[in-house]
Amino acid sequence: MAKILKVDNDFIPCPVSSGDELFPNGIFVFNITKILEYIKKNPDGITLQKVKVSDFFKEFSYINKSHMDSVEISRPVILAEISPGQYNLIDGNHRMEKARRMGISSMPAYRLNVEQHMKFLTSKKAYVAYIEYWNSKLKSLKPAKIRSG
Repeated sequence: MAKILKVDNDFIPCPVSSGDELFPNGIFVFNITKILEYIKKNPDGITLQKVKVSDFFKEFSYINKSHMDSVEISRPVILAEISPGQYNLIDGNHRMEKARRMGISSMPAYRLNVEQHMKFLTSKKAYVAYIEYWNSKLKSLKPAKIRSG
């Protein structure tokens, strides 16, 4: 059941260190390096599951072909709940593409819900915009699937 999000005025954006891998999605920029550190420190708090390769885009906007040979597809990809019940690939595009090309049907994936991945947004402006975006998506859901939180 999806819940209405409220802005936490004390929200502190995820810091970005030199060399951190970031995933930009418009105004929303997630710190992948810090997400991976969090998963390593909290393995029981993150769902690891198999996902179908066919459920994800067949063509990515940018794939570095020279990088494909070195990609290790056994490493889990990261999915984030970008809108209620909708999980998007935010880390592992090359792994997913390599698996697809190799005919592999499923891959391991960490599935982060909204509360888990929101704290890795790198700006307060993005955080506030994200909450507005999320809540606007809830309006299109049936009332029984929404709860205040």
